[in-house]
Amino acid sequence: NRIGIGKIATISGRYYAMDRDKRWDRTKKAYDAIVLGKGVYAHSPMEAIDIAYSKDQTDEFVEPTVILENGKPVATVDAGDSIIFFNFRPDRARQLTRAFIDEVFNHFEREKGYLPVFFVSMTQYDETFENIHVAYKPERLDNTLGEYLSKKGIKQLRIAETEKYAHVTFFFNGGVEEPNEGEERILVPSPKVATYDLKPEMSAYEVTDTVIPKIMSNQYGFILLNFANPDMVGHTGVLNAAIKAIEAIDECLGRIVNAVQSVGGTIIITADHGNAEEMIDPVTKEPQTAHTTNPVPFIVIGEGDIDLRKDGILADIAPTVLDIMKLPIPQEMTGKSLIIGRK
Repeated sequence: NRIGIGKIATISGRYYAMDRDKRWDRTKKAYDAIVLGKGVYAHSPMEAIDIAYSKDQTDEFVEPTVILENGKPVATVDAGDSIIFFNFRPDRARQLTRAFIDEVFNHFEREKGYLPVFFVSMTQYDETFENIHVAYKPERLDNTLGEYLSKKGIKQLRIAETEKYAHVTFFFNGGVEEPNEGEERILVPSPKVATYDLKPEMSAYEVTDTVIPKIMSNQYGFILLNFANPDMVGHTGVLNAAIKAIEAIDECLGRIVNAVQSVGGTIIITADHGNAEEMIDPVTKEPQTAHTTNPVPFIVIGEGDIDLRKDGILADIAPTVLDIMKLPIPQEMTGKSLIIGRK
């Protein structure tokens, strides 16, 4: 009743507030804007966006901006306040959350020190977090692909650079932090550059150099690898950089495919969303930095002459993997194998 539906006090691109690569200097800028009212200043949310756009900053890169009212920040955060964090993706929420909830915090100086606040997260960002209230606790997912393979005694490898490490571990395991039995994990550091258009190959070559000896060892029944480039470089909106990123991935995939085929394995190449394939908005002709809903490839190499269904969904991938591995599909997997015929 006092403030109606509330007021927008700060605006920040996810490059700062949602960093997940331990670039704590970025997190600090977002934190300082929220807590101290320090940053770029604007007199309205629209002016904040206009200022950013005038600097050619797309939404992801909007500098933490403080909205002023009568010459003062609309709001700051102090001890005893309540915070509801609406983000549901753990990987991009953890750093900013820790800046609020950790009593002992060494990643940057908090000018007001530790502020005891009532902090509510939409989902569970990390089961080890303290001083936090979770609105929607995680549901237990049984027989995820990694768990199922582990029960079958199949050794598996998960590998990615920092930007996508959570995707091949925590997310792929249904929100479970702990590795399955027989699950090995390799984290390759992402390059420390301001934006990935400055190094569009990112750490793809290092990931490839690391995984090929693992493939050649023939000790894993399943390897999951994520290349971050098409997504992360795509988000910059820089077309030439995205082209270089795809060229790097093309080279790396060629090496990996050759390695897999040399040991008689099968490789699936796919994605869960588009990005780099549409770098220019078809309507505005401006850089396109967001995910797309375009169909993505699903390529199977090394399985002989097969026919694949055309109308697949993500839930069909795990059953397809098990079909290739000649393993029964558990009842918890509601998808269907994409392989509809073998010649």
